[in-house]
Amino acid sequence: MAQLQYDENGRLLFTEEMKKEYTILLPNMLPLHFRLLEIIFNNNGYHAKLLTTTGRRIINEGLKYTHNDTCYPALLCIGQMIDALKSEDTDPHKTALIMVQTGGGCRASNYIHLIRKALIKCNMEYVPVISLALPPIEKNPGFSVSAPMLSQMITAVCYADVLMLLSNQVRPYETNKGDCDRLIDKWMKKLEDKHFSFATFDRTTAEIIKDFEAIPYRPDPSIVRVGIVGEIFIKYSPLGNNELQKFLESEGCEVYCPGLIDFLIFMGDHHVVETELYHVKYKKYFASLGVKGFFKMMQNKIIKAVKGTRFFGPTPFEHAKKDVEAYISPANKMGEGWLLTAEMVDMIHMGINNIVCAQPFGCLPNHIIGKGMVRRLREEFPQSNIVPIDYDPGATRVNQENRIKLMLSTARQAMKESAEGGAAV
Repeated sequence: MAQLQYDENGRLLFTEEMKKEYTILLPNMLPLHFRLLEIIFNNNGYHAKLLTTTGRRIINEGLKYTHNDTCYPALLCIGQMIDALKSEDTDPHKTALIMVQTGGGCRASNYIHLIRKALIKCNMEYVPVISLALPPIEKNPGFSVSAPMLSQMITAVCYADVLMLLSNQVRPYETNKGDCDRLIDKWMKKLEDKHFSFATFDRTTAEIIKDFEAIPYRPDPSIVRVGIVGEIFIKYSPLGNNELQKFLESEGCEVYCPGLIDFLIFMGDHHVVETELYHVKYKKYFASLGVKGFFKMMQNKIIKAVKGTRFFGPTPFEHAKKDVEAYISPANKMGEGWLLTAEMVDMIHMGINNIVCAQPFGCLPNHIIGKGMVRRLREEFPQSNIVPIDYDPGATRVNQENRIKLMLSTARQAMKESAEGGAAV
């Protein structure tokens, strides 16, 4: 068994020996994206396992080991990790945890500390916790992201955005149920075989689109188009939003959820805006310009790839930013910042007027730029049908789904009136 080693501050390190022996548990925020990240970790010498568990017991575990004022995504991540460590098929003495650490104003920057505090409470302080951040905030002898690995991770995010975009537009209409998910599995394997090549991104994306276009489908005018916005974890994670997308699809909806690329461009953009407004952090300014420029290029590749097909792509970042300036300042950067409001405005411009805004407990920025902007948007866009849904330890799934059903009832009534010659949906 690997010997435990600590740094000068008493932090437990993930060592070279642990890299050979330990399994690293990955929290599951974006199902498609993190499946690809799991593959990349395993292809680069680590033993990674993506956590896919859901259920009330995870919330209960989180409540045991976190303060009751902790933001809901943190509670869920900690609960899922502790639940996994306690399971019969896990040896906690040969298991490590990993968590993204942003270093920004969001409490996500404190998740690492909260996880370690929870491990002490449940007498598992011997479990190492790895911080995943660029640039690194903490260093571990047995963990590093090499340049080739980073390239694979970045490209995998872009491929996952493509798969998510296309599958959401196909799944509600497929003639043979399951074709879409089987195609996703096929491309997961093919992308692994291609080693997530950036050099072949354009050609591979064209092949993916061609495969999705070949799925037999049946147009259905009764399908309701619904957008999902909100705090990043609750927006994407089936654990965080009680499998919101699956529920919407079971109710006869086509789901549109913005890709992760938009958020990554935003992360670069808000550092650029900060420097331009306050004349600070010039070193970070140039690095952020590079990040923003790269992901804008990747977004444009996707937009170009779907052009001329039956699919629609994301709105160019700068267009979305310009469209939202009448409602919120680009200086709003905490959490999802102005981007969340921009996503709602963008969806309405796209004709997706029915929107679920997922609100986690304890996320103050999200409530301001999410729920706090709904009234203003309704005044500007009377056709908008936005429902904020709260997700917290005390919220019941039945109540959440009933509120969404009421929103869908309003949407279907609007569609009926439109078909009869009334107002546009």
